[in-house]
Amino acid sequence: MQSYPCAERLTLVEQVHGCTVADPYRGLEDAETPVTQRWLRTQDDLWLTYAGSLTTRFRWKNRVRQLSEVGSVSTPVRRGDRCFTLRRESGRQHAVLFLDETPLIDPKQLDPTGLTTLDAWQPSPDGTKVAFQLSRGGDEQSTLSVLDIASGQLVDGPIDGCRYSPVAWLPDGTAFYYVRFRQVRRHTLGDPDDATVLADEASYGLEISGNWLTICTPTDVWLADLSTDAAPTHLPQDATTIMSVGPDGRLYVVTTQDAPTGRICVGDPTEPTVWHDYIQPDGPPTGLAILDDVVLVSTADKISAHDRETGRHLDTLDLAGGSVGSLTAHGNQAWYTYTDAITPPTVYRYDDSPQTAPDLETHTVSTSSGVELRVIGKPGPRPTILYGYGGFGQSLTPTYSAFALAWVEAGGSFVTAAVRGGGERGATSHQAGIRHDKQNTFDDFIAAAEYLISEGWTTPDQLAICGESNGGLLTAAALTQRPELFAAAVCSAPLTDMIRYELSGLGERWIAEYGTVQDADDFRALLAYSPYHRVVDGVKYPAVLLTAFGNDTRVDPLHARKMCAALQHATASTRPVLLRYEPDAGHATGGIALAADMLAFLADQTGLDR
Repeated sequence: MQSYPCAERLTLVEQVHGCTVADPYRGLEDAETPVTQRWLRTQDDLWLTYAGSLTTRFRWKNRVRQLSEVGSVSTPVRRGDRCFTLRRESGRQHAVLFLDETPLIDPKQLDPTGLTTLDAWQPSPDGTKVAFQLSRGGDEQSTLSVLDIASGQLVDGPIDGCRYSPVAWLPDGTAFYYVRFRQVRRHTLGDPDDATVLADEASYGLEISGNWLTICTPTDVWLADLSTDAAPTHLPQDATTIMSVGPDGRLYVVTTQDAPTGRICVGDPTEPTVWHDYIQPDGPPTGLAILDDVVLVSTADKISAHDRETGRHLDTLDLAGGSVGSLTAHGNQAWYTYTDAITPPTVYRYDDSPQTAPDLETHTVSTSSGVELRVIGKPGPRPTILYGYGGFGQSLTPTYSAFALAWVEAGGSFVTAAVRGGGERGATSHQAGIRHDKQNTFDDFIAAAEYLISEGWTTPDQLAICGESNGGLLTAAALTQRPELFAAAVCSAPLTDMIRYELSGLGERWIAEYGTVQDADDFRALLAYSPYHRVVDGVKYPAVLLTAFGNDTRVDPLHARKMCAALQHATASTRPVLLRYEPDAGHATGGIALAADMLAFLADQTGLDR
C-alpha cells in the first residue's frame, strides 16, 4: 500500500435539513495555516517523487511543445480602413493585439515575466482608441484601460473590477458601456465617476448598434434608445434570448423559446416584444453575421447563407468533421475560424473553405441511451482517455488539441463524450443536466465508459477519464460512483465539495447550474453526488491525479486538497492518489508542462508506455 502524508481528520459533523454531513478535512480549506502549508509541501514531495520515476515525462513534454507551436490568429475586426487581429506566434505563450501589421498591445513587453495576459479588447467605432483588459498570474481579475493609438498613450484607466467585462462604445467614441463589479455602467473618458445603468449583479452581455443599446443575461434582455434619456426597457424572457439591432435597423432575436435548439426572429426595436420567424438553423446557432446582402448563421459545423430581407436559405458551407469558431463581418465580407483534430484554428473568408481532411482515424458512435462519442484513434482494445465537460450549456466540438494528438500518436485513443448538461444538443440537453437532474450528466459519462469497454475499444485496466473545472467534477463523480471502470482519472481544478461550493471562488454565481444548499431539495441532490462525500473507506479507487492552481479565482484549490486527503485516507488500491499544485498559476493556465505531466501519469497507469 502507498504511504501518504498525514492530514488531520476532524470529527466534524453537521446537521443540514435533517441530514448528517461529515466534513473531516475542513481544516484544509484554509491554505495559509501552517498545518495546510506543511501538508502541501509533503504532497509536493510525493508528486515530484512519482513524476521523477516517469521515464517518458520529458518525451511527452517535448512532443506537446512541438504540437503546440502552431500559432493562432483571430478573425479580423475592422474599423474603417483599420484592421485589428489577435495573433499568437509559434512558441509564444501569450497573444498580441495587432493593428494591421503593427503590434499594438504586447503583454510580454508590458510585463517581461510573462505573467500578464491580454484578456479582452474592443476598438472604438472610428478605430482611434482601444479599450483593453489585462490580468496577472492567471487570476482573471481584469483591469480595463483605454489606449490612444496615435500617441500610444493611455487616456483612461486602469479600472479594476472588470472581470469578463464586455465593452460597447458609443458611436462618437467619447464614452462606453461596460460591466464593473457585475453591474452595467456608463463611463465617459476622463471622468472618474461612472453612471450606474443596472445595479443588480449578473453576467451581462452588451452591444451598441446605431442608437440602440442591448443588454442581455441568460434570462433577461434590456433595450435602450440612446437618442433619448430613457432608462433601458426590461424585457423578461422565459427562455434563453439574445437581442441585437443590426446595421439595417432591424431587431434580430436568437432564442430558444418554442425551439430547444434555437431559432432566429426579426422585429422592430420600437416594438421589441413583437417578433416574426426568420431563420430556423440546422442546430444550435453559434454565430450571426449581417452583411450588406446576406445573413450568415453558424452552427457547430456549418455556415448557412440567407437572403437578408426574407431569411430564405441560399447556400450552406458544410464543415463536418471540424468546428466553426468566431464569425465576423464587415460590409459584404465575412470571416470565420475553422479547426479540427489536426488543424489549428485558422481564419478563412466565407467564400473559402478548408482543403485538408484529417488523416487521423475518427469514429462517431453512440451508446444505447443516445450519448454521442467522438473517437480519435483505431479500434482497440487500447489505452483510452475519455474526456467530458457536461455543464453550463457548453459544447465540446472537434478542435485541435496537442494533448489529444500526442496521446493518439503514441498509440492511444481519445474519446469525447457529449453528455447532458452540455449544449451539443441544445437547451433541452443543458436543462436535463442541471440542479436536481445533475446526476444525468454522470450517468451519461458512465454509460460512455461502459460502452467503450463492452464494444472492445478499451478495458477497465486501460481506460482513463479526464476533465477540467466542471469536467473535474464530472470525473470525480464518475470515479467515486463507479471506480471499478477506470484505471486512472485526472481531475483538473475540480469542484468536489458540493455542499460548500457556494462559499468560495465563483460558486455563488453557479446556483442556477447546481442549486443551493439553502434549498432542501437542492441540498439532497447535491449531497447525493458530491464526490468528496461519496468517498468510502476500503474501496479500490483508480489512480487519481488532482491538479490545482493557487491563483484560481473560479474554483478554489480547497476542493482538490480535501478530495486528495479523503481519497488517500480511503483507498484500498495500490494505485497512487496525487496532488499536483501550482501556486502561481490560475484556472486552466497550466500549459505545456501540465499537459505533459497529465499524459505521463495517464500513460503510466494505462500501460501506454509499456
